[in-house]
Amino acid sequence: MSRRHAFSALIAAGLLALPAAGQTANLPPPPAPAAGIDATKIVAIVNGDVISRGDVDSRRRLFALSTGLPTSTDVLDRLAPQIRQQLIDERLRLQEIQRRRIVVDDQDIAHAIADVEQRNGMPAGTLRQRLAADNVDFHTLVDQIRVQIGWTRVLREVLGPRLQVSDGDIAEQEKLMKQQVGQTEFHVGEIFIPAETAASLDEARHFADAVIQQLRAGAPFPVVAAQFSQSQTALEGGDLGWMQPSQIDPAELRVLNEMPVGAVSNPVVVPGGLTVVSLRGKREIGHDLATLLSVRQAFYRFTSALDQNNPTEQQKQALEQARHLSATAKDCDAIAAANQAAGAVRPSDPGEIRLDTVAPTMRNVLDHVPEGHASQPLVAQDGILVLMICARQEKNLGLPSKQELTDRIISDRIELASRQLMHDLQRRAMLDVRS
Repeated sequence: MSRRHAFSALIAAGLLALPAAGQTANLPPPPAPAAGIDATKIVAIVNGDVISRGDVDSRRRLFALSTGLPTSTDVLDRLAPQIRQQLIDERLRLQEIQRRRIVVDDQDIAHAIADVEQRNGMPAGTLRQRLAADNVDFHTLVDQIRVQIGWTRVLREVLGPRLQVSDGDIAEQEKLMKQQVGQTEFHVGEIFIPAETAASLDEARHFADAVIQQLRAGAPFPVVAAQFSQSQTALEGGDLGWMQPSQIDPAELRVLNEMPVGAVSNPVVVPGGLTVVSLRGKREIGHDLATLLSVRQAFYRFTSALDQNNPTEQQKQALEQARHLSATAKDCDAIAAANQAAGAVRPSDPGEIRLDTVAPTMRNVLDHVPEGHASQPLVAQDGILVLMICARQEKNLGLPSKQELTDRIISDRIELASRQLMHDLQRRAMLDVRS
């Protein structure tokens, strides 16, 4: 999957911070609706389509569940006005999807939900059960997925031939990159909150403050971005990738220059609204040597937490399987096959790994495993892992490849098309927004 490709298969709902299969969440359920609240009360009418207070409450509760944090009623109340606006915008997108006769069928939705469950190591059907247990209407998630898939298809239709990137486009980007060699570039995550008027900007600030409170309490940035960012990067968990100074709004650039890696900013005013940015890394353009690993893994899950002094029969059997694989695996295909046979609780290919970003304990393991040889079993509380390094290469990551430049150009065009089309839909809409 490309780094910034906005037509990625990643659906925002796939980032739900749900417990893995066999685990239970030690969290209180999302706050229940206040007594006496009328869920059928109309909060907005969008070109004749009704949005109810119940719709807003279901989306708030989905956010509370997806962050994996105890979220107070006060915080959820502060989110409500922006959630209402988000639902209005989603309804406008859905109406445009329907006007263009773009079909998102049940199979598309089912595949997206299956992806959610696979990412979280859950058996089929678990997601619906989990949402029901926390009083979250399953259709809240289905509707969100339907609009996300359909909107990407609308943008593909709108852009048409502009999705093709010419050699001249790439050459221009390469020239610009070479002019910036030695400057600092930033790996940025964003949550974009649109605000077209002074009143909506004040409302957006209240929303951003509530979101930042959750982020700084430990809510995963990609989950929150996927739920609430109104940029197309929401499909990538808010990930903008590596950005050069010339690509960053001046107000954001001033903040990024002062932020430590790992920090989350206060709201930053930008054209069209506010952003909350996360700084994931800094490096010099053109000077970033790294060791990259292609790895395959087989994971044997424990059905209960490990007690090292009293392992269960299932855990002993898992260890024997892992030892056998470690001793007999001859290539990466054997590791992948073993992982599939073990239930594919984790993907056999975790994606390209940059060695210097791995935790020190795991880095020590990877440093000492020869290419093409299986590691010894690595035992954790939830299971046993066997790794094999398929390929190891040294690469200068400071300059993007042609494919990365292509993805960046396409992503920028998609983002611009999305904002322009949404602005047009909002301008022409018949809206009745109620308190």
